[in-house]
Amino acid sequence: MGLQLPQPTAKRAAAPMRRLATGALIAATLLFLSACDAADKDQIARLAMPIPATEQAPHTFELWKWSWVAAMVTGVIVWGLIFYAVVKFRRRSDDEIPVQTRYNLPLEIFYTIAPIMMVIVFFYWTVNVQNKMIAIDPEPDVTIEVVGQQWQWTFNHGVGEPTGPATPNYTDNEYRYDDYVYVVGDGDTIPTLWLPVDQTIQFNLHSPDVIHDFGVPSFLMKMDVVPGRINRFQATPTKIGEYVGKCFELCGVDHSRMLFNVKVVSQADYDAYLADLAEQGAESDTPLLGGANARTQAGLDDESEGGQE
Repeated sequence: MGLQLPQPTAKRAAAPMRRLATGALIAATLLFLSACDAADKDQIARLAMPIPATEQAPHTFELWKWSWVAAMVTGVIVWGLIFYAVVKFRRRSDDEIPVQTRYNLPLEIFYTIAPIMMVIVFFYWTVNVQNKMIAIDPEPDVTIEVVGQQWQWTFNHGVGEPTGPATPNYTDNEYRYDDYVYVVGDGDTIPTLWLPVDQTIQFNLHSPDVIHDFGVPSFLMKMDVVPGRINRFQATPTKIGEYVGKCFELCGVDHSRMLFNVKVVSQADYDAYLADLAEQGAESDTPLLGGANARTQAGLDDESEGGQE
């Protein structure tokens, strides 16, 4: 009777393939990380969020960050249970197929109650952050009347001493300043919104036509600009620099033109900028509520096309 060698099992044969797959995954991960420059790594650390540039922005950033943490913890638990079930309860040669209609009451209660509790927690913190982001100081340092029109922006800066508090229920005929200077964008010009650093700025949002959405990514804040009503929010820029803004609402065929720049400067530079606008004749006793490309919807304004003179 001859010597019999042990035959390789399927498990032994699959081991080299598993090692090869694991090595390939590690190599791909290291290659991906090595290809990231400092800016990419910084973006990954901030979970693709811009660097907060206002006093209010960190509230949004913290909500975003901890939402990711909660999602990852949930994912790890779910993946762990899936892999545990795959390994622990894998079918063996002598196994019988278990009863498929049997239930597990504690498990069903858990996966019903746990998601509800998660939604409640997320809802609470979302509302809490929302309240902080839209809180209104009755005495802001600067008030800017922002107009989103088809398809560009008009920025009206109040100049001089305010005539009263920034009341939350004022109308288009009740403004906080007696005089304004403005900058208007058009199809050929992207306007720049100048803001003073470390000052509380209130943005009053107007639209003469359709719904737009005013937002600056670095401020981690955006708000709808709705015809027939005045939405408002406040921001306190904390970093001198240049930023970009845009319309976040698909508002029409030239929505892509609704871009603007933001320049946060010192108070002295801001005052000089307002004086320069006044010297150029870009001043009015009431804000312009529609710029060069504004087209008003019937019933919302007396003018069928064009802005306020």
